[in-house]
Amino acid sequence: MTRIVPWWLLAIALVTPVLGADRQEPATFTKTVCKDVELRHWVYLPKEYGADTTKSWPLILFLHGSGERGNELDRVKVNGLPKELGAGREIPAIVLSPQCPAGAQWPGDLMVEGLMALLDDAQARYRVDPRRVHVTGLSLGGHGTWALAAAHPDRFAAIAPVCGAGDPEMAYPLRRVPIWAFHGAKDPVVPIAYMQEMADAMARVHGDMRTTVYPEAGHDSWSETYANPEL
Repeated sequence: MTRIVPWWLLAIALVTPVLGADRQEPATFTKTVCKDVELRHWVYLPKEYGADTTKSWPLILFLHGSGERGNELDRVKVNGLPKELGAGREIPAIVLSPQCPAGAQWPGDLMVEGLMALLDDAQARYRVDPRRVHVTGLSLGGHGTWALAAAHPDRFAAIAPVCGAGDPEMAYPLRRVPIWAFHGAKDPVVPIAYMQEMADAMARVHGDMRTTVYPEAGHDSWSETYANPEL
């Protein structure tokens, strides 16, 4: 006997899923992906650097703000420590002032990797005291200062972020790194609440964080900071 199945039952059979075992399996793909990073930068050597070829020197890595990104290296001297050095200020340390490429961010993984490679190169090229390597930066560079030091806390003797936002999760890896943070109380770009948030987070992990607040300063808290001889 021939049985005729209505066409609509066949259609339902075709579209109705058949429940069974989940055949999905977790997998991991790992591959090293390399990308060239070019960091043009200014190098400052102390006046006495050549006088004693056995003496090692502190090193300061300076990270500029977002407005100085690009491929015009002179823009790096617009603000902060490079501006002070360009005006003739002398300091007893080697200073590296790299320029972040256009469209990039200092806190990004690629830039963090590039900055650490730059430090490695400087320590091989110059007489750097590895126990006295510091990083400081303003605005975007302040954010980069937090991120770089949190990623490699064992490489820095101290850090000085200026009007830069950090992440409270960075507090634990930074708990043994001395920090001096600066901010303008009236900063409309990076509100001072970001610094207070980091100060609270550092206090919870018993970290060493000093803060300086300029009551009347807006976003430009760097001019007074980098002119401060105590820093």
